[in-house]
Amino acid sequence: MVERNTQIPAPRFRFDPWSAGAVLISILVLVPIVSVLWLALNPAENVWPHLIHTTLPRYLENTGILMGAVALLSAAVGTGAAWLITMYRFPLSRWLEWLLLLPLAIPAYIGAYALVDFLEYAGPVQTGLRGLFGWHSARDYWFPEIRSRGAAVLVLSAALYPYVYLLTRAAFREQSGGCYEVARALGAGAWGRFLRVGLPLARPAIAAGSAIVMMETVNDFGVVEYFAVQTLTTGIFSVWLEGGNAGGAAQIATVILVVILMLMGLEKASRRKMKFFNPSRHSRPVAQIRLVGLRGVLAMLLCILPFAFGFLLPVGVITSHAIGASDGWLAPGLTRALVNTLWVGGASAGLTVLAALFLVYGVRLSERALPRLLLPVTTIGYAAPGAVLAVGLLIPMAAADHVLADTVEGVFGIDIGLVMTGSAFAVVYAYCVRFFAIAQGAADSAMGRITPSLPMAARSLGRTARGTLLSVYLPLIRGSVGTALLLVFVDCMKELPATLLLRPFGFNTLATRVYEKASLENLGEAAPAALLVIGVGLIAVLLLARANR
Repeated sequence: MVERNTQIPAPRFRFDPWSAGAVLISILVLVPIVSVLWLALNPAENVWPHLIHTTLPRYLENTGILMGAVALLSAAVGTGAAWLITMYRFPLSRWLEWLLLLPLAIPAYIGAYALVDFLEYAGPVQTGLRGLFGWHSARDYWFPEIRSRGAAVLVLSAALYPYVYLLTRAAFREQSGGCYEVARALGAGAWGRFLRVGLPLARPAIAAGSAIVMMETVNDFGVVEYFAVQTLTTGIFSVWLEGGNAGGAAQIATVILVVILMLMGLEKASRRKMKFFNPSRHSRPVAQIRLVGLRGVLAMLLCILPFAFGFLLPVGVITSHAIGASDGWLAPGLTRALVNTLWVGGASAGLTVLAALFLVYGVRLSERALPRLLLPVTTIGYAAPGAVLAVGLLIPMAAADHVLADTVEGVFGIDIGLVMTGSAFAVVYAYCVRFFAIAQGAADSAMGRITPSLPMAARSLGRTARGTLLSVYLPLIRGSVGTALLLVFVDCMKELPATLLLRPFGFNTLATRVYEKASLENLGEAAPAALLVIGVGLIAVLLLARANR
């Protein structure tokens, strides 16, 4: 009797290009973060003890104070404005609902330049005061110091409060109107309803918005450098560019990463045990209360103030300089900076969205665990400041550039120079990593809204995975893809720290041109570039407002 072998042969390894591509994209996004950690642990010259005993405490103190103060002020302004807009009707309330979002179009460093120009000794405010009261010099009166930590808090809060406002307004709108009706029936006044009902229910949204504000505060370089406030980000520039110590810069960058990860952990922990549910599927919306007379005017003024300070003031000052110095539009370098901005931002946005689509679709197709584990980790790039990514990219990329150049010259006798660090390649790479989370989130949410039966039907009719993506998914999510392209492009236009550190010699974008001219107190030549940045930013904000109706 012959014994039959019933053992099933082990399946052969089958190469899955979608899974492999998803893993490769995830690795490319994580390379700068891993590189920073490696450089910090293996510095050529360990200046960590020197940093701890000299500048690091000052960097940490200033960064901590800025983060806390900006988060508190932004949360107060954003939450208060969202409460007034959602719960009450008053003059201009329908317009202010969207106007309060416009400061998102103004990069914080442009707001800093405008504030100093408006309030400095030769500015219109102090000039008007001297003329009104007959003062002749600065010794005749007291005026607060403009370039100070307090001014940096005001400028950053005016630019960042819309993050809290947008999330908190959505949270207030999703709440049931019955909760407030019950509170009013029990005798709770306006403050009581806000403190006992609205604020606790909106706390997760406020915490999420405040966390974004703090991360953007850590990332800022233009404002703190202009106001001479030494933070962790300015420390990277000082240690690396002035001290020539890349290892020390990486160690400071690691401190920033730890701070960011702590912020993300605290934000998630604060919401972990807080769950809120609507009492029914058909809960009544909030019934707005009409404010008339003095109360209506006061509510209107409270909402106009952050909009005026965060948008009208910077736009007014920059526009006046652009009109007064019309030659700035013809200044050499502006056209080149515009072209550089368009192609670098466009290339970065296109590559970022394509990579995000491939990653999200590949993870959905993959049956392996690794791509699914790496997907949420790739969002850390958005939390990492641009200066941190620059440290993580430039050092290993420069080493790879030299190896490549030496190899090509040794084999072919051709000197190709520095291909990556000698061009805008490093800038594009940094932009892609920095804003990958925006494109990934848009692609993931858009694909998640498509019913699974559609791609399944396409596959059953013989479509390949690639064909299903092109013929089913892309036509249905083209709106979300377009939004992601625009948002990534606008963020690339405004990014300053990574561009300053990674750009090749003589390469300017609109953001770096504004920074260079304003740093030299030449706001007339900086104004045209600043207006171009603001104009493109306005398009993105209007699109965002339309999506959040």
